[in-house]
Amino acid sequence: MNNGDGRRLNREEEEEDEEDDENGRGLDAWERAYADDRSWESLQEDESGLLRPIDNKTLYHAQYRRRLRSLSSASTGARIQKGLIRYLYIVIDLSKAASEMDFKPSRMVVVAKQIEAFIREFFDQNPLSQIGLVIIKDGVAQCLTDLGGSPESHVKALMGKLECSGDSSLQNALDLVCDYLCQIPSYGHREVLILYSALSTCDPGDIMETIQKCKKSKIRCSVIGLSAEIFICKYICQETGGLYSVALDESHLKELVLEHAPPPPAIAEFAIANLIRMGFPQRAAEGVISICSCHKEAKVGGGYTCPRCKARVCELPTECRICGLTLVSSPHLARSFHHLFPITPFDDVSLPSLPIGPHHMLPKNCFGCQQSLRDPGNKPIPCVFCPKCKQHFCLDCDIYIHESLHNCPGCESFRQSKSVSAT
Repeated sequence: MNNGDGRRLNREEEEEDEEDDENGRGLDAWERAYADDRSWESLQEDESGLLRPIDNKTLYHAQYRRRLRSLSSASTGARIQKGLIRYLYIVIDLSKAASEMDFKPSRMVVVAKQIEAFIREFFDQNPLSQIGLVIIKDGVAQCLTDLGGSPESHVKALMGKLECSGDSSLQNALDLVCDYLCQIPSYGHREVLILYSALSTCDPGDIMETIQKCKKSKIRCSVIGLSAEIFICKYICQETGGLYSVALDESHLKELVLEHAPPPPAIAEFAIANLIRMGFPQRAAEGVISICSCHKEAKVGGGYTCPRCKARVCELPTECRICGLTLVSSPHLARSFHHLFPITPFDDVSLPSLPIGPHHMLPKNCFGCQQSLRDPGNKPIPCVFCPKCKQHFCLDCDIYIHESLHNCPGCESFRQSKSVSAT
């Protein structure tokens, strides 16, 4: 074979290799697009074995109503003091068990998706609180992010570490988290939320001693399992006053995770009123170069200035790295206030037997958004009414009022009309 034939064969082999690589990349891209699209979530099998689309809006409303009822039943009777300043570590199991595909496309991907949604919901409901991330893999617990109030930094750090390997160790995770939480101020409520995929734990010592250490440090540990009920996880929650549950599917996992977003009842030792020193920093001047105390970098403009030591920080709420003063803004305090005086849950309207009377007849439109409460066939659709002002609302307005507005428009309008008539 001459040199020309050899070069021709080499070029043909290279072209075939390039085609195989392109086909492999195309297949990987198709798989990624399929995983991102998650089209299987919008279908379910009916009684006849046919696939039909799922009414996700109805499922979301049902989950919301169940969560609202559980919160209202837990707070009946005397008013319960809430832990508004929370320090929460989220422990994520990234052992080889997290690569199982019983949750589509895998447990790891589903957990990361729910944790991202939880972090954003957590800071929306707890603006004075902080979160830290810890991962378990290869039998070692690693602190992914320190306690902080920036949801974007936590999400970015989590998405960059999605790799599964090795075994899981609950003891190493609890020891690491306990060492961090023991350093926070006495008024802070110490919590741990563990999303556990494994069926066992590979510990270097006696985990019972670690559990008692967490209990003595007043750390509330909660566990959400993705495989089956495990005795040691249940024992941890019982000893520390946390919640233990096992997710049945992805929608159930989302519901279980979001249950930890509202502030829990305060522990008796922390419920005692004490003075919490806080500072309200001013916005730093634009165009001024200063060194950020949280990142140790020189930045131009933006940020906030500590009123005590004049150090610069990037985000609020946080603690000043120089003088240790808790820095917040007035909107953070205002957004935390509604947990102390929550709105009464609205009652469901029983459509088959609507109450009779001029004040209880189902109106045509929602009092909030003015959308029709009847379908095209003039039949009533599911709705709720406020037990105080007797005004009717659609389910979307019910969610918006209780999760975002935190004031009943019907009660507020009645209060305003009453004050106007009195004057």
